[in-house]
Amino acid sequence: MIRKITVLAAFIVASVQFAQAQQAEKIYRIGVLFFGSRNQPHLESFLRGLRELGYVEGKNIVFEYRYAEGKSDRLRELAAELVHLKVDVIVTTTSVSAHAAQQVTKTIPIVITTGDPVGTGQAASLARPGGNITGLSALMPELSGKRLELLKETLPKITRVAVLWNPTVQPAVDAFKEIEVAAQVLSLKLHSLEVRSAEDIHTAFVGMKKRG
Repeated sequence: MIRKITVLAAFIVASVQFAQAQQAEKIYRIGVLFFGSRNQPHLESFLRGLRELGYVEGKNIVFEYRYAEGKSDRLRELAAELVHLKVDVIVTTTSVSAHAAQQVTKTIPIVITTGDPVGTGQAASLARPGGNITGLSALMPELSGKRLELLKETLPKITRVAVLWNPTVQPAVDAFKEIEVAAQVLSLKLHSLEVRSAEDIHTAFVGMKKRG
């Protein structure tokens, strides 16, 4: 995980340098657009990766954080705020966040930490993304069926499985389709629980309990 964060930090540095050549005493402004809440346990690892590359918060980089709190309709507005602040690069955590950022800027580099930029059409390829989106892809829908298979191997007596997924996010839709196929092969009954925002999570878990 630490290695991955360091690689991501390298993406950030490369993007900043692409946006503007190195200058003496230059302080770079990094916009961070989170789909979720302020509780981001991986953030310290990200900052540590930057420090290892010589970028220290308050010394030669500053951060502008924006949190959508699980509300996708807020992302574009928050991305516009970062553009207005003239950040050098925007870091996003999902394809949805990256899409919102790309709607308001075609020039500021956008670095995605997860999601499927190629599958969503935001990048031509991971090697040569084109446009202003680059980064990492950690969502692989084709592995979703394998995860269900491993769950069945670990708990061979299970017959019913609840699946939390967001139908408004294309990678999640693709992953759910893979899970449905695997469930048929494994003779498992799926309980689909759609989660579009943080507020839906509690309702989903109540639904799981009722369905046993």
